[in-house]
Amino acid sequence: MGRIKQPLPVKLLVPMLGASQALLDDACTTLVGRFGPADLSSAPIPFVHTDYYAREMGAGLLRRFISFERLIDPGELAGIKLMTNDLERGWSVEGQRRVNLDPGYLTPGKLVLATTKDQAHRVYLGGGIYAEVTMAWREGDFRPWPWTYPDYASDAYLAVLRAMRGLYMSQLRKSGLLQAGVAVRAAQQCDLR
Repeated sequence: MGRIKQPLPVKLLVPMLGASQALLDDACTTLVGRFGPADLSSAPIPFVHTDYYAREMGAGLLRRFISFERLIDPGELAGIKLMTNDLERGWSVEGQRRVNLDPGYLTPGKLVLATTKDQAHRVYLGGGIYAEVTMAWREGDFRPWPWTYPDYASDAYLAVLRAMRGLYMSQLRKSGLLQAGVAVRAAQQCDLR
């Protein structure tokens, strides 16, 4: 029987999608109020890989990422997704979302995103929320899976995710967690370059 161990704390991030810079700025301010100071907030990136959201949210959508200084327990993800869904409803107009918030987290070896949609590669967390390992960190970079959305494999997104992971790894090193037994095991399972 394996021994139960506490997981490493993870870096919370929220990819946001909206039709206006002002709305994304409001979302950032609200999220900082909920989760504490941000350590990275990306410039807006044009959302050009699909028109999936255009009918609901309009054309000319922008993607923006924000990550937070405070590390979290990965078990908090379902509750965070439920809270961001409430925020989305609050910004909706006549039942149409104006902003999409997809919280997730980084570990040394992966990017995990929360969703309300079940698929074969997603794991149920509770409360109607699923988790997806969207990217793996292998051979010194993020690597997509067959199910990874094309925008997440784009150079613009990867640059932001690499920067966030760099901040996270620095936090783990400074806190001494990379010397803790659980972090050593995590380091042996993924490339920490």
